[in-house]
Amino acid sequence: MADDDGKKPLGLRGAGGPRSGQVKQRFSHGRTNNVVVETKRKRVLAPKPGAKPSAAAAPVRAGGDPSKRPAGISEAELERRMKALQAAKAREAEDAARREAEEKARAEERARRRAEIEAKEREDREREEAIRAKKDAEEAEKRAAEARAQAAAAPAPNPDKPAGRAAPDRRREEPKRRDNQGKGTKDGGGRRTGKLTLADATGGAGGRQRSLASMRRKQDRARRQAMGQSEPREKVIRTVQLPEAITVSELANRMTERVADVVKSLMQNGIMATSTQTIDADTAELVIEEFGHKVQRVSDADVEDVIQQVEDAPEDLEPRAPVVTIMGHVDHGKTSLLDAIRNARVAGGEAGGITQHIGAYQVEQDGKALTFLDTPGHAAFTAMRARGAQVTDIVVLVVAADDAVMPQTVEAINHARAAEVPMIVAINKVDRPGANPDKVRTDLLQHEVIVEKMSGDVQDVEVSATEGTGIDALLEAIALQAEILELKANPNRAAVGAVVEAQLDVGRGPVATVLVQNGTLKQGDIFVVGEQWGKVRAMENDQGKRVKSAGPSVPVEVLGLNGTPAAGDVLNVVDTEAQAREIAEFRAAQAKDKRAAAGAAMTLEQMMSKAKADENVSELAIVVKADVQGSAEAIQQAMEKIGNEEVRVRVLHSGVGAITESDVTLAEASKAPIIGFNVRANAAARAAANQKGVELRYYSVIYDLVDDITAAASGMLSAEIRENFIGYAEIKEVFRVTGVGNVAGCLVTEGVARRSAGVRLLRDEVVIHEGTLKTLKRFKDEVREVQSGQECGMAFERYDDVRVGDRIEIFEREEVERSL
Repeated sequence: MADDDGKKPLGLRGAGGPRSGQVKQRFSHGRTNNVVVETKRKRVLAPKPGAKPSAAAAPVRAGGDPSKRPAGISEAELERRMKALQAAKAREAEDAARREAEEKARAEERARRRAEIEAKEREDREREEAIRAKKDAEEAEKRAAEARAQAAAAPAPNPDKPAGRAAPDRRREEPKRRDNQGKGTKDGGGRRTGKLTLADATGGAGGRQRSLASMRRKQDRARRQAMGQSEPREKVIRTVQLPEAITVSELANRMTERVADVVKSLMQNGIMATSTQTIDADTAELVIEEFGHKVQRVSDADVEDVIQQVEDAPEDLEPRAPVVTIMGHVDHGKTSLLDAIRNARVAGGEAGGITQHIGAYQVEQDGKALTFLDTPGHAAFTAMRARGAQVTDIVVLVVAADDAVMPQTVEAINHARAAEVPMIVAINKVDRPGANPDKVRTDLLQHEVIVEKMSGDVQDVEVSATEGTGIDALLEAIALQAEILELKANPNRAAVGAVVEAQLDVGRGPVATVLVQNGTLKQGDIFVVGEQWGKVRAMENDQGKRVKSAGPSVPVEVLGLNGTPAAGDVLNVVDTEAQAREIAEFRAAQAKDKRAAAGAAMTLEQMMSKAKADENVSELAIVVKADVQGSAEAIQQAMEKIGNEEVRVRVLHSGVGAITESDVTLAEASKAPIIGFNVRANAAARAAANQKGVELRYYSVIYDLVDDITAAASGMLSAEIRENFIGYAEIKEVFRVTGVGNVAGCLVTEGVARRSAGVRLLRDEVVIHEGTLKTLKRFKDEVREVQSGQECGMAFERYDDVRVGDRIEIFEREEVERSL
């Protein structure tokens, strides 16, 4: 095609004016062609003076700086544009609000239509179910009527009646339809399908039919289901026994509710728990009340309910012997007085003539029995005396006529008052040359004990245990006091007693001295005492004879325990070994938890402060083994009282019985000595102690034990540093000496100045330095001391700030051994 064929080139027309150009096209076979191409230039509008601003100009804030407004836009035009912009924004906000309201209305309309559709579908479904149920009921009633008619007349089926032939077909088709849907496995008559019976094969209605009452119940169920009513069920209200902790499944079983329902109830209360988790009693109580049941709180302590605490009828009570406790200060003659009553030498068997245990004895007086408890008088056995006062009826306070009232006599008075038992004062040792019974009566007045001779209500008897005088008068006073008390007990019931003492006997095992307080303890009885239990294998009285039974106020030694009980524990007879074992295990677990709680009761701050306080405390650890439980307790209490803020005694282990290898191992690990009180180490323990270097110390009198431990603890105390002031000196002149420093020229004004002594520098009576002398010279010679009134030169160790007029205080230090 030629370039100048007379056609106009393709281009764009506009006010800006296009630019045209030519592009040469080259083809593959050498032909070329020129094409005219026009390009449109960008139109730039320049404002003209006096022209109105265009709408495309950027608006600025009305009243703004004219220099910042677009060129050619007046202030009135700018204000009109801003108003138009605000109106446009307002219209957009109105449109958005209208659209939101319309969308909300459409959503509500959709929800309303959906609810109407669902309600209509539900009504149609209920109507269909009602029609189906009614049809089933009519068919069932028709079958029942046919069965009754066949049973009455057994007529042949009418072939002209098509409904009769169609009924069996419907009966056979209905179970099949339900089976295909998977709903149930029984037909309308309540019989299982899946078997071809003779009646089904022949189209008859033979076989066992449902009763009329069953059909009526089915119709009632169908009618209630059609009306949307659930089947009524009578709620069974149960009393649920609720322990302190229970699992969810066990709670459901006790309520006879489904576990899923209980879990759902817990979830509604904000508790996520599975069937095997344990919940506390308060949460379980809320769930039980929500299900409409009643709550009966029970605890693990209910296992002790088998121990009968029954009040005895007055007609069942019989007179019993009084329990008399001998109390008083150590070495006032309590055991000797009891010897005179028993005509036996009991004190001769005690180490040092001091009673170490509680002894229980029974004597006859004018055909009536009297039970005596002899308690130790040493301060270490305070707890044992208190235990004796708790089981006693009458207290005999023994006071030596030549020693009068002592500290432990006052303790015995306080124990008797705490037990609220009457007291009889026995003034012993009236045969001594320095005896003064009236002084004893006068001293007792200070403790509000007024004897009959001083116009009081407390009986007092003057006795002499060694001479045997006044014994009959004392027994008469005890018998009179017992008659006033009218002591009675019921021997025909399960025994209740108190453990006076317990020990681990070689060959016999744990042995407990029991004072029966009520009932009768028989051989073969099963009992629980404290954390131990057992069966009475044998009993021995205070004379060592075997007995078959022990009534009220009778002390006996009981064999057959599984462990050593604590003195003061209560013995109760139960029915079975299982009960006794369960109670003992519960008490042991409770005691363990109590000890653990006592150890964990302190906060972290308290633990840190206690650890910090214990850094400077020295401990003397010991292992204690005793022959009886009471002695072990008394030793442990005595050890706790030894010590101060610097030293204390800690009992690592306290037990009853011989010293064994395990005790040696414990002592060796803690570098502690083993204290044996009336016990010895066996051969294996002695060999182990010699090999491991463990110290074994044996004692039979508690005085010596306490004194030795106190001395050992005193040896761990740091020595006390005591200062003795020996002189004063006054600085008269200060000299500067090369290689030495400042040297004070002093005048000793009082005492003496020694080179090895300590010094304090006083300026205006204020201590500004404390140290030692580096040098002490007199006339250029080193001297050991300078007497009062003489002059000397002094230089201090590492201190030069001395001035004229300062005073020097001179003292010596000495170490003083301390003791507890």
